[in-house]
Amino acid sequence: MTLSADHLIQLALAEDLNEAGDITTQALSASAGESSRPETSAAIIAKSAGVVAGIAIVQRVFQSAQPPVNVETLVRDGESVAAKTTVLGLHGAANSILTYERTALNFLQRLSGIATLTRKFVAAIAGTQAVILDTRKTTPGWRELEKYAVQCGGGKNHRFGLYDMFLIKENHIVAAGGIPPAVQRCREYNRMLGASRRIEVEAKNLSEVEECLHLGVDQIMLDNMSLADMREAVTQVAGKIPLEASGNVNLETVRSVAETGVDFISVGALTHSAPAMDFSLLIQNP
Repeated sequence: MTLSADHLIQLALAEDLNEAGDITTQALSASAGESSRPETSAAIIAKSAGVVAGIAIVQRVFQSAQPPVNVETLVRDGESVAAKTTVLGLHGAANSILTYERTALNFLQRLSGIATLTRKFVAAIAGTQAVILDTRKTTPGWRELEKYAVQCGGGKNHRFGLYDMFLIKENHIVAAGGIPPAVQRCREYNRMLGASRRIEVEAKNLSEVEECLHLGVDQIMLDNMSLADMREAVTQVAGKIPLEASGNVNLETVRSVAETGVDFISVGALTHSAPAMDFSLLIQNP
């Protein structure tokens, strides 16, 4: 997470500060005739209940300030908090706190929103064998952080990118001339790479599930199937190959999907539609 996070922090700060910097804070300091940088304390407070994620990113943001701000962590990533909970304490130069405030909060609110939504999905299927997975539907450049936030919420990561797992989808099947040749080509490419990457195939009906079963692939994605067909697929496969349900899953339907007996449920909304969790930063003793 280090390289990705540090790069994004620098991009965010460059976007916010440009060449002139924080002109409001600089103007107030100049008008007060301050030759030094007085220190102050502040708190970051959750304005709504949720699951916190991104504490380490906030620390990095304030550590990159000049001078750096001391950050006291009061909760851990993955912890559920009530509204009005103080999650971080800050102490340092007032100018640094004011200038870096929004960048830190932007990371915290986005990642905590993903963790909070993920936790809701995980709670909705409690007691079933299913596991909630994320997808590649992430904010460009933020994938590593957003997938980390899914973990904080209790979900699991599907493949990270196009390189770490074969996922043969509908368009691949059409281009290859069917599921068997598509699987065969992926296996040949796997051998050429000298690797053992898993092969998952998307099936849109029970006939395709049967094809995948005979081919012995590593995982089958049940794409937009009805609950009845998913239950039939579970019976058909009989635990021989993990099954992943995918397609238009939401909080109202995820329990019913889990109760079909599938092993995994992938939810794109975890990262593409999670509402931000609201936080505020308040100066305590200016």
